[in-house]
Amino acid sequence: MAEKACPAVITIVISRDLPKVESFYFFPLGDKNLAVPQIGNSGEKETLKIGGGSGFIISPDGYIATCQHVVEDAGADYTIILEPKKRYPAKIISRDSVNDVAILKIEGKNFPFLKMGNAEKLKLGQGVMAVGNALGEFHDTVSTGVVSGLSRYLTASSGVGQQTENLRGLIQTDAAINPGNSGGPLMNDEGEVIGVNTASVMGAQNLGFAVPIDCVKRDLAEIKKYGKIKRPFLGIKYITLDKEISEKNKLPVDYGALIVRESFGERAIVKGSSAEKIGLKEYDIILTCQGEKIDEKNPLTNVVQKFDIGESVKLEILREGKIIFTEIKLEERK
Repeated sequence: MAEKACPAVITIVISRDLPKVESFYFFPLGDKNLAVPQIGNSGEKETLKIGGGSGFIISPDGYIATCQHVVEDAGADYTIILEPKKRYPAKIISRDSVNDVAILKIEGKNFPFLKMGNAEKLKLGQGVMAVGNALGEFHDTVSTGVVSGLSRYLTASSGVGQQTENLRGLIQTDAAINPGNSGGPLMNDEGEVIGVNTASVMGAQNLGFAVPIDCVKRDLAEIKKYGKIKRPFLGIKYITLDKEISEKNKLPVDYGALIVRESFGERAIVKGSSAEKIGLKEYDIILTCQGEKIDEKNPLTNVVQKFDIGESVKLEILREGKIIFTEIKLEERK
């Protein structure tokens, strides 16, 4: 399995053009000195590696699967290392933030690739193998284990800008998954990919998670059919309420999706969207969507993904102490 998998598992190098550092000055901090870079006035820039991750080729014409959080920086350049002397610039075809999946493309043909299996047939205790670029340094790292849990829910942080993602339906495994492994394949005993390694729990041992490969298969099918992934869209910014948030802000309910802007200067309701057309307002709380209660384990985004673009869904909304029922037509996310 390892001999078959390793040639198709790639390293993703993330780089950016940053202002050139001319020197450092040291700032006293407690009993230590903090090194602070000093940027010159010349305006010169240099290309620096700022991160990395793993991925794997899923077709002989160069389509690559990885995690969305590995390639989330839209201003960065991404280079694929297939072998020490084989490097390819990568084009980001799609980023699926709902499932933490991304599809990349490199130019060429007859690439080694891995066959995608079916995550729906997984059973507890089934043997698996994880492959990736552990810690960003150890290429083709192989670890083995079993499926130790199914349909797990997890709130994960990428560690960059405190961004978090709510992931559900995850495969739990005791195969070692370390930073840098993100985006690599989780394979079954037949050598088929059944998941994309996405997260590990800091401070815990033998506790890793993978996104089911079915999400990649669905995204790839849409890309080949439409040239992009198509997702239904309401047109709102929101946060999912829990007991802590509700108590802190003295809200009347501890569940639902509170419509609110994420930062100063932006809109909570996207202009021209279905949400604006039906009169949704900032600080409305969407309690249910098509009868399903909205909470941390069942966020609004996940409920909306169950429906097709163009369908209408019923919303139960709490506004200024009153319950309102309305219907909204799902649009395509641009």
